[in-house]
Amino acid sequence: MSGQVNHEESRGTSHEPAGFDRAADADDLDTHFAGLPYGVMAHDAITQVHGGAAPTLEQAPPAPEQVVVPAEPGTEFLRGVPAHVGKRPPSYPPHPLGRPSVRDADEFAAFSPAVLLDGARVGRLTVRAASVRGDSHNWEGNCRQDAMTVTRIGPPEAEMLLLAVADGVGSALYSHVGSDAFSRLAAVYLDREAESIYAALCAQNEADLRTLATKAVAGAAGELRSGWASSAGHKSRPYADQDYATTLHVLLIPTDARVRERVLCSVGDGGLFVLRQGRWEHGDPNDGGGLLDTRTEALPHAYHSVKAALLRTVPGEVLLLGTDGITNPLTQKDPEFALRLADAWSGPVVPSMSDFLWQAQTRAMSYDDDRTVICVWEVDA
Repeated sequence: MSGQVNHEESRGTSHEPAGFDRAADADDLDTHFAGLPYGVMAHDAITQVHGGAAPTLEQAPPAPEQVVVPAEPGTEFLRGVPAHVGKRPPSYPPHPLGRPSVRDADEFAAFSPAVLLDGARVGRLTVRAASVRGDSHNWEGNCRQDAMTVTRIGPPEAEMLLLAVADGVGSALYSHVGSDAFSRLAAVYLDREAESIYAALCAQNEADLRTLATKAVAGAAGELRSGWASSAGHKSRPYADQDYATTLHVLLIPTDARVRERVLCSVGDGGLFVLRQGRWEHGDPNDGGGLLDTRTEALPHAYHSVKAALLRTVPGEVLLLGTDGITNPLTQKDPEFALRLADAWSGPVVPSMSDFLWQAQTRAMSYDDDRTVICVWEVDA
């Protein structure tokens, strides 16, 4: 995420490197991701070896002992570089270049992977999630400032799937630390309020949901600010809230298929889209043109309360939770990017994790920010 806290940001701008020779700088991508476990982290662009058909919504996940028949000898299935929309690809190379060093005095940045890939199958819900370092950060050798979390919260009778994405503010010194910490600790505090949240969700009480979400996020913010201030004191440097500035979006989905309501809790830009009948729609039914205003609200300090929006979905609709690295190109005037992802994710087959990652990396000119996207498919009874 680029821009300052509480200042309007420019959209669709890019600083392309001068004198870049795309042909000379291109790599052969040979990292193969067939059969990866959930939670895989990769440091380079991805290609896939397809050992079999991707699972459909009706199929259960394959048993661990299932044998996959290999391709014929000498046969290669290479995805190659990510696809692009528009007349030509962006000038940035489509793969990570430099990266931070341990000697830069920021170990978190030095050890942050360029790509984070995750997924899950919970009841009738199937999740695919990817967080990818943006083209500009690849070129500059900076770490990924986005973060994401996929987990479950609440007791069995009030269980919810929790999906979170966070986008560190580009101008903040430790926004990558803030985004990672908030995406995780917010889940812990929301879990403490899970039964009350579940009751408010079933009652469709947005006011109570907003109060509970604000309480949970404020609790996480208080704990993190205290820890960061203490750490800064040990290192003899001043602590500043704005150094850790990040947005946060959390989607809660009951795992009980009889409960059709979902709730989105938001601070900052980015947000939720719903893929209905091949078209992307904003996930907040009470918002006309977008989930948020043009200011960049951010945690831990530059926000008033957590926005909470209820929505109701039906099986067959796809939910997309993302940072503005993907929500911005989804809403651009040229619809090619949105159409391409709608075509990839609206069919009867849920993409494999490696296919989803490749699709999520679809490139568009002038959209070079980090990109984090979590999609949820639901099979009908």
